[in-house]
Amino acid sequence: MTHKYLIASLKLGSALFALTAATAAFAQDEPAPTGTSEEQAALANADGAEEGGSSDTDVVVTARRRAESLQDVPIAVTSLDGETLEDQGAIDLTAVMQRTPNTTLQIARGSNSTLIGFIRGVGQQDPLWGFEPGVGLYIDDVYVARPQAAVLDIFDVERIEVLRGPQGTLYGRNTIGGALKYVTRRLGHEFSARVRAAYGSYNQIDLVGAVTLPVGDTFSIGGAVAWLQRDGYGENLNTGNEHYDKDVLAARVSAEWQPTPDLFFRLSGDWIRDNSNARHGHREVGNAGLAAFAPPADVYDTNAGAGDENDVETRGVSLSGEYRVNDVLTLRSITAYRDGETNGNIDFDNTPAPVLDIPAFYEDDQFSQELQLVYEGDTIQGVAGLYYLDGHAAGAFDTVLGLANLTIFTTGEVNTRSLAGFADFSWSISDQWRLSLGARYTSDRREGTVYRQNFTGIRSPFFGNAAAVPGLVRTNYTNTRTDEQFTPRVSVSYLPTPDVTVYAAYSRGYKSGGFDMRGDAFLTPQTINGYDPETVDAYEIGLKAYALQRALYVGIAAFYSDYRNQQVTTQVVAPGPSVASFVDNVGDSRISGVEMEARATVSPNISVAAMASYINADFKRFLTFDLATNQFVDVADQRVFQNTPKFTFMVAPTFTHGLGGGTISFTPSVSYRSDYSQFEIPNPVLDEDGYTLVDAALVWTSANQRYQISLVGRNLTDSRYRIGGYNFPGALFGNSIIAFYGPPRTFTLSAEVRF
Repeated sequence: MTHKYLIASLKLGSALFALTAATAAFAQDEPAPTGTSEEQAALANADGAEEGGSSDTDVVVTARRRAESLQDVPIAVTSLDGETLEDQGAIDLTAVMQRTPNTTLQIARGSNSTLIGFIRGVGQQDPLWGFEPGVGLYIDDVYVARPQAAVLDIFDVERIEVLRGPQGTLYGRNTIGGALKYVTRRLGHEFSARVRAAYGSYNQIDLVGAVTLPVGDTFSIGGAVAWLQRDGYGENLNTGNEHYDKDVLAARVSAEWQPTPDLFFRLSGDWIRDNSNARHGHREVGNAGLAAFAPPADVYDTNAGAGDENDVETRGVSLSGEYRVNDVLTLRSITAYRDGETNGNIDFDNTPAPVLDIPAFYEDDQFSQELQLVYEGDTIQGVAGLYYLDGHAAGAFDTVLGLANLTIFTTGEVNTRSLAGFADFSWSISDQWRLSLGARYTSDRREGTVYRQNFTGIRSPFFGNAAAVPGLVRTNYTNTRTDEQFTPRVSVSYLPTPDVTVYAAYSRGYKSGGFDMRGDAFLTPQTINGYDPETVDAYEIGLKAYALQRALYVGIAAFYSDYRNQQVTTQVVAPGPSVASFVDNVGDSRISGVEMEARATVSPNISVAAMASYINADFKRFLTFDLATNQFVDVADQRVFQNTPKFTFMVAPTFTHGLGGGTISFTPSVSYRSDYSQFEIPNPVLDEDGYTLVDAALVWTSANQRYQISLVGRNLTDSRYRIGGYNFPGALFGNSIIAFYGPPRTFTLSAEVRF
């Protein structure tokens, strides 16, 4: 099927869905129950499980784009309840990694709300436009193509699902490491409201409010607003401004209409504004002979002179529709648009002088349309669909080399059109055996434009220096590439008892190719050809089991991944006063590991959650370009995986007791991450030696669930640990080796009232 026919099919499908839905709406006048078919299926699933001898401990997920019990899904999935995350002091999406095996979620180096994600060793930490993430983020089934403002704060969220391993069949491109699903609460048709206020360390002030207003029996409107403020963990000793502060305002609003039991629409929008100061990091070493600015004693302090301005704003709107044709067939449509802008500064040298400064601007927008057909028969269940994405990302930045009185200005854009068709179905061969088959075909067309030019002076005209003298044009091209990929999935499940599932699965993940937005065609002319896609073939065996009358749940997964054409960004010092970037398909690697998750009800008043994981990731071939010889050389024995600790674990018991007409719970938790490298080239100055975090939450909830008071302490041992860094050694760059650190010890007292 050609591109124009697939686009036409999507448009026709959307029109037919709207026409069918409208006809159904006017043809029926039965009273409407609350909830969509996914929610109704989830309830039916739980009820059926209870009749079969299980209990309400079943966790329902939508990992396969339809509601299922977690035990039935032959995929390694962690599902975290939103209220539990809030109660235990999870501030934003990055807190999820403490409870998820083999997962790294961090705030990107030099930013406040840009997300980097790695799952099972696969990800992407470069947020520059044109580079694709390796872990896909979904907000209510809408793919978020860019990582800016993607460190979502946890408020008014129903649950977060982490799907580990490639999800290329159902979620498509750029879920080569896995997928994060941020699922917000549905409104329903009953009035509700809640207000939450918090005060904590560093003058933290959080105000969150949410309300649902039913309008008649079939229509509801609602929304949530979060105002999140905090002074900095440190200070910019040069300007006197806060460093590592927080200034975020976020809002969501939605409307739900269910005119008949079989028809549901949801229109939703979200908006995030992050005006936190620029995050410059901490200088880790001396200045290679420059004016003596020793590294600040406090790792959260900086001497940066590039400026503290930082503004990030993103917006999104989506319209989803669902029509239940009959007892087994449901049609869905998901239409969405998102856009955003970022203005920021990163001071790589961390001194008042402009030794190595990066002022930058990003912008992006995307439109997506997905059509799904969901089939729920007695022995066969599954989903098939079409997907279309039209995205645009652009930006500009200066690389200011103050000691050479030189600025390298870079600007460009990338336009992406992605088309896909997919299907994934399960067949219950018998009461004990199930077979699942899936496949996706994706075609990505990308057009990249890169312009790179030298200017004599500090900053270019684009960033305010009109007197800068233009010099050598290093890169100036527009090119296109089309990447196509077939990503299959197959699994076999065996149920020796209703409470035990054993499965074996194979899946392929795919991340599209592209163009290096920092590429220097003067040094490396081949950069205009771009880089190729990367793929992962993953094999997994797993066990999901309840025991002790379902008081204990254990999930175990062992995996092996064959990672090919891996895309790696390498910053290199070029001959003369310059710096260049290479994005290479470096070669192949092998990844293997094992993961365990468990939760247990020890007694009516004691429960425990735990997780542990191990991973072994090795490069088998790592080709890098040698500027001296103009040849690619294999340096696999000198490279390691970044952001991939070998060992992680977490244990969190919860103790509950009646108190004061309500219930008080106490949840201490300990999480550990072993040593890991910030980049593929090990660096003892920047690499993290491993760390342990100790947290605790004390929560009192009234018997009628209306009032709640909590006290949360995080990082109680005040551990210092690195979550990112930059490495630009040498006199020309001021020996700029800087690191970014995770939060220090904090305490937060909060109160919530529900109406």
